[in-house]
Amino acid sequence: MSIFGSAPLRVGVIGLGWAGQQHMDAYAELDGVELVAIAGKEEDLRRDLAKQYSVERHFGDWTDLLTGAELDAVSVAVPTFLHAPITVAALDAGLHVLCEKPIARDGAEAATMVDAAKRSGKVLEIAFNHRRRGDIEAIRAAVDAGTIGTPYHARATWLRRSGIPSLGSWFTNREMAGGGPLIDLGVHVLDYALHLMREPKVVAVSAVTHSQLGPRGLGGAVGGSAKQAVGSAYEVEDLAAVMLRLEGGGSLMIETSWAAHRPSGDEFGITLYGSDGGADLRVIDYAPVGELTLFTGDGETREDIAVDADPGRGHGAVVETFIERVRDKGAWSRHDGSLALGRARIIDACYASAATGRELRLEDLLIGESA
Repeated sequence: MSIFGSAPLRVGVIGLGWAGQQHMDAYAELDGVELVAIAGKEEDLRRDLAKQYSVERHFGDWTDLLTGAELDAVSVAVPTFLHAPITVAALDAGLHVLCEKPIARDGAEAATMVDAAKRSGKVLEIAFNHRRRGDIEAIRAAVDAGTIGTPYHARATWLRRSGIPSLGSWFTNREMAGGGPLIDLGVHVLDYALHLMREPKVVAVSAVTHSQLGPRGLGGAVGGSAKQAVGSAYEVEDLAAVMLRLEGGGSLMIETSWAAHRPSGDEFGITLYGSDGGADLRVIDYAPVGELTLFTGDGETREDIAVDADPGRGHGAVVETFIERVRDKGAWSRHDGSLALGRARIIDACYASAATGRELRLEDLLIGESA
């Protein structure tokens, strides 16, 4: 391992898909960081990426990367069911870890990752890249400046018409994915909504899930990857709606879908209500900058402000922050994945609420978990 300071920080990436390549791009742009190893099963792609990023060491098996390359840190960008075993092994090997979202298939699995981070004393970060969008950051700046007062309610969504990642893939297998759009897209929505509302405690959830299109072979995304196919039946929801009660009386509504009879395209955003103003963000088909409006006024007068936000840096900012935290040894214990574990427990509560048909209190579920 390198000695932090003048020597470059040596990193590896496990996973060769879109997310893994985002991490590779980001590491390649940073001074004092050297991408020295990658791992993934797709041999031709692995060789192409190794050449593209001038990486001498590339492995078909992630275990060989952990044992065969001298690393300081590793990114984990693989299917959800592999997050926990790879992350725990990397942390136990003395590496800092940046893992893709969701942290794991459920809260119990996520807890093993946080425990490993605490045990090793290393950094565990989860890639919530949407909070690093420029339009999301612009809303947070307005919140911090007091422009909208105290946020008390929000409606956050991520909706697709035909966007099931790949029918018959690990995404649609409950055991491998942990769930459908609620855990896949909803965890992003939950993260940026709570972030914009200044991290209020979630005290109770009431959720419903629907599976109307996927089981009939409808709603699959165009160009779904054949390499993800595992021959699975459609076992997860294709739409979820959630109401969260927040400490202090606030509320948050979340709606996510992979497939639904709605306008075409891929749309996400948030409408945020505050005591002195509000904000509305709508992003269509992954536009770098969404349509953002701030609403202000004193009751008698009103002003609607169209905001031209910067695009933001997404994964680039996530990776840069991760490296900054790795370099700050005094901060390692403060970055152990606990925030993402909290998100996972909320998602667990949502699925449990949908299964039982009733509102559930997070406190009661946590007591049951520890019993």
